[in-house]
Amino acid sequence: MKTILIIGAGKSSTVLIDYLARKAELNNWRLIVADADVSLAKAKIKNAKFSQAVALDVTQDLQREKLIQKAHVVISMMPPALHYLIARDCVEFRKHLLTASYIDEKIRSLKDEIHQRKLLFLCEMGLDPGIDHMSAMSIIDRIRENNGEIISFRSHCGGLVAPENDDNPWRYKISWNPRNVVLAGTAGAEFKENGEHISRKYHELFEGKERVTIEGLDPLAFYPNRDSLAYTKLYQLKDAATFLRTTLRYPPFMQGWNAIVQAGLSNDQIPLSHPLRFEDWSAPIRSFITDQNLVQLSFLGLFEDALIPASCKTGADALQSLLETKLAMRPADKDMVVMLHEFEYEVQTMRKSVQSSLVVEGQDATYTAMAKTVGLPLGIAACLLLNGQLELTGLHIPAQRQIYQPVLKELEEEGICFKEKWT
Repeated sequence: MKTILIIGAGKSSTVLIDYLARKAELNNWRLIVADADVSLAKAKIKNAKFSQAVALDVTQDLQREKLIQKAHVVISMMPPALHYLIARDCVEFRKHLLTASYIDEKIRSLKDEIHQRKLLFLCEMGLDPGIDHMSAMSIIDRIRENNGEIISFRSHCGGLVAPENDDNPWRYKISWNPRNVVLAGTAGAEFKENGEHISRKYHELFEGKERVTIEGLDPLAFYPNRDSLAYTKLYQLKDAATFLRTTLRYPPFMQGWNAIVQAGLSNDQIPLSHPLRFEDWSAPIRSFITDQNLVQLSFLGLFEDALIPASCKTGADALQSLLETKLAMRPADKDMVVMLHEFEYEVQTMRKSVQSSLVVEGQDATYTAMAKTVGLPLGIAACLLLNGQLELTGLHIPAQRQIYQPVLKELEEEGICFKEKWT
């Protein structure tokens, strides 16, 4: 019996587990869901016939190795720092590995062994990165087939709150790992704009002056996302004058978050001295208060006369505790995933453009749009592997036609559809 192992049963795993539990029953496969909280894993599999929940401390070598040896395909839903432990075992025991995370240097160091053992390690197989790569490459390949030369590429993606539950001054609620929200942008950003190579440091990212518009939604702001230029070679767009990948937010979020970053409140390095009150810890932000951001900052609880929990070791921890409390999704709340690709290209000196947009709303705080768009690409890829429809080997992200075509087709059947406007 072919076996799929999912390691991690957190927020982003819900739809993935549902999807693969259905596929396991249809195909007579076995699904194992492993998590440190076995009760959470059991709740997620819902007594599905071919599914099993097990307890796993992923840092314990013997536990981890024993489980991985049982699998044909392993899907890691753990924090990125823990992927390498799982990847190392997958190489050792010759198992395919799928993740939704960026390829880091540790995973890259396994590239030769992955190739030699004819394994597929498919990373960046979630939403952003993931669906963004596949949908962008689908358009890029079609433009090239019509002898088009791409001049500008801008790709935007964000996890937001659905309009019907957009009821706080940040216009944002936490639908995924809050730690990732706190630390987003800390590495700065690199991109190209009108032929100029631009480098932005962390404190320069969140001005959010530009806007993009998607039909049916209010205008959105954005901030540059990591090193966009790392993808120019992969997309074969080294000569494009503009190449930019961003994260979308509503403008009020940018106004408040920019002040937090300028004040250093998201710092993950400097330890806090307890007891410490929120109003004292946040004192540096008073220099950055404006008429535009005061409402957001007050709502978050930065000025409250309350003790920061002793479990918070750094400013980033304190900030995360506020986000989890003040920007939490209620059980019936819906989130929303928004993606937009903007292309400009030339065909025989004629300038043309295309916009491709995606809007997905969740069902509630458990079955979120984020869980759907992160989990389904991983689940679909696992099924393609087990059915022998994905014969690629090596270390990859989903930019090849043999990956993106069948995955995008299945995503459409699951209700994840792009709208394209060619001009």
